[in-house]
Amino acid sequence: MGRTSGTRKSVLAAALCTIIAALSFGTARADGMPGMRGHDHTGITVPDMDQAVDFFRNIIGCKWVMSFGPFSDDKGTFMQDTLNVNPRAVIVQITMMRCGAGSNIELFKYTSPDQANATPKNSDIGGYHIAFYVDDVQAAKDFLDSKGIKTLKGPLPVTQGPAGGETILYFLSPWGLQLEAISYPKGMGYEKGAQTILWSPKDPTK
Repeated sequence: MGRTSGTRKSVLAAALCTIIAALSFGTARADGMPGMRGHDHTGITVPDMDQAVDFFRNIIGCKWVMSFGPFSDDKGTFMQDTLNVNPRAVIVQITMMRCGAGSNIELFKYTSPDQANATPKNSDIGGYHIAFYVDDVQAAKDFLDSKGIKTLKGPLPVTQGPAGGETILYFLSPWGLQLEAISYPKGMGYEKGAQTILWSPKDPTK
């Protein structure tokens, strides 16, 4: 009986340890999507695929990787159920591009009965922009200006606060997509004493 009782206690102890470990693991993962590794790509719907590929390749400096499509569902609801678009929407083409040491860009060319043709501003709900890290924002502006790309006011250096140390410049693609050139070669103010440092293409290992 003594050995049996001891064995049972050992089994119960082992089971308890397993449960505690599982609960601890679950608690640690409760604040995020399981297995999340990082930002893989940003998807953008563009009015003209050739124009967009040319812009990202020859102006931004990204590399074309692959193109595929079309995708559609003439009678069913696959497009709505899978992508939250009109059931009769058609993805004419998808093109994937790699942009330096950062995440990828996925370009979509869609047609749809309810397609809107309005690029949101940063102030609009759902507004967004894509930022590219560069070594020299002024050099980037000079290049963009020479290519006829619309640049906004800047370069703008930030000298104080958490973002102190960065320099930024907003610019627009030919179809109105908002983009940004950013640089912070010596880091930013928030980094002193920070527990988490933002990922950066200038040092992608951190």
